[in-house]
Amino acid sequence: MTKHEIRSEKDVIARLANKTEFERAVLVATFGIPKGRVSTYKKIAEKIGRPRAYRAVGNALHKNPLAPVVPCHRVVKSDGGFGGERRGAESRRSLLEKEGIPTENGRVTISEDIVV
Repeated sequence: MTKHEIRSEKDVIARLANKTEFERAVLVATFGIPKGRVSTYKKIAEKIGRPRAYRAVGNALHKNPLAPVVPCHRVVKSDGGFGGERRGAESRRSLLEKEGIPTENGRVTISEDIVV
């Protein structure tokens, strides 16, 4: 199965057999973020039942083998900033802007309209 053949959560899970249960949960939750929307590391942590594990969510996303099918670029810090290295952050910001996500001063403009 190639990245292009991944169409459902079941497909994502099948491709992540070598990941930990936590990493699979993070990547499946991230797979569900639709184009034009974002989530935060904290919201993903809450969604998978580990509300204090937001830093671990970032680590799991850093190892995402299914990008961009699992759209880790749609996960940002609670203040709208981008975690990780500067070059990668600029790339994720650019991808989000192409998807219509509003940014200002290098941060996503967080609003209830776009955060899931």
